[in-house]
Parts: sequence; C-alpha cells; structure tokens
Amino acid sequence: SVGLNLALHYLSGSTTFDPVVTKVDITTASKIVWLDCLLNNVDRTVRNTNILLWHKEIWLIDHGASLYFHHSWAQWKQKAIQPFVHVKDHVLLAHAAELQTIDAALKLLLTNDCIDAIVAMIPEEWLTGEAIFTSAEEHRKAYADFLKIRISHSNIFVNEAQHAREKLI
Repeated sequence: SVGLNLALHYLSGSTTFDPVVTKVDITTASKIVWLDCLLNNVDRTVRNTNILLWHKEIWLIDHGASLYFHHSWAQWKQKAIQPFVHVKDHVLLAHAAELQTIDAALKLLLTNDCIDAIVAMIPEEWLTGEAIFTSAEEHRKAYADFLKIRISHSNIFVNEAQHAREKLI
C-alpha cells in the first residue's frame, strides 16, 4: 500500500488461504467473523479471503475495507448500531458456530480502556483533513466511540450473522 501503514509484518513464504483446502475450527472462525462484523469488513469473501497461512497459522491481512463508515462520517452513530449485512458473504460464516460464546468473551476483552489504547495508536497524520472534526483528538474520539457503541450493541451484528449462517447451512 502507498503511504503509512500500521502494524505491517512481511510473511515470507506465506500462502493464500483456500477454504476448500484448509479447515478452520469453529472457535477461530467465530472470532474472525465477530471481528469482521465489529469492524464492518466487507472484504473477507470466498473471492478474496484476505487470509494468509504462515507456518500453519492463519493471518488476517488487508483491513483496508474495514471501518467502511469512515468514508462518510455522516450519521456515524447510527451506523454503529446497524447490523452488518455483508456478513452473509463471509468466507468463514458456515464454520462460525460459537458466535454467542465469542461475543461474551470478546466483549470482556475489548473494554473501553482497551479500545482507547488501540485508537491512541492511530498516527495523528491519519486524523487530519476530515472537515467534520475540529481536531485530530476529536476524530480519534469518534473512532473510539464508534467501536464502543458497536461493542455495546454487538447483539445486533451477532444476530445478523446467526441469521445469515442459518440460511447458509
């Protein structure tokens, strides 16, 4: 990618994940589906999994299609509580049988302090130039608030994922 990238690691010798060849356990699949629902990642489909295998481990890559709401900050608070309808196309949805359990576990891990610490790592230069915000800190707070709202209403995206999974299997 052009420009500054966050959390880059080159995976020498990695291979593209193929859902037909590599089976993913239900706990891992459920965690990945939950994360992608939280982040609104529209780009983890059979056509483009954005998953690599490296030393027999799954690595999630290219989250450029995540947090899709930030391309237009209009009504971002409402967007935070919307279901993630694109989950129906998720490459691992059929295997995500533990969404309720994972939801409870990840909500305990992703506390407000944790979200604040993660969002604090966003480089300031990524938070300038958005007319709706008066400062980088206000922009940073909007990201944190979006994620906190989304996590506190995770039942909305978990229910959407479960309904989509029921139709799939």
